[in-house]
Amino acid sequence: MRNKRAEVLVNNVIFLVLNLIVLSILIGFIYIKGNSAIVLEQSYAKNIALLIDSSKPVMEMKLNMEQAFNLAERNKIPFWEIVKIEGNVVSVKLSSRSGYQYSFFTNFDVTIYPDIPPNKNYIIKINGYK
Repeated sequence: MRNKRAEVLVNNVIFLVLNLIVLSILIGFIYIKGNSAIVLEQSYAKNIALLIDSSKPVMEMKLNMEQAFNLAERNKIPFWEIVKIEGNVVSVKLSSRSGYQYSFFTNFDVTIYPDIPPNKNYIIKINGYK
């Protein structure tokens, strides 16, 4: 009888250990992907597009992009190439193998450029209508 109890206990311990290993691998994967360039590119592109859509002509905004600057620096992307606006499309590039584009709806003439180093900001300037 004790032999059967010991066998059940060992099986339960093995089951719990394997579940903890799988769960820790899953959490590690989510953590790594959550801090990757792809997620930050999407977030910054969408936020910049929403800022432009909610702005008014002759407006200037300063966007803190410290995380983007640090990631781009690690990936050897020049700071002036992180964000670009062509037409009504915002492009954010934080690594050499990826980039994300998102469009905005307003018909504004928009200028975007990095702030003077060591500041890790981008300045978004709404010049007026096209």
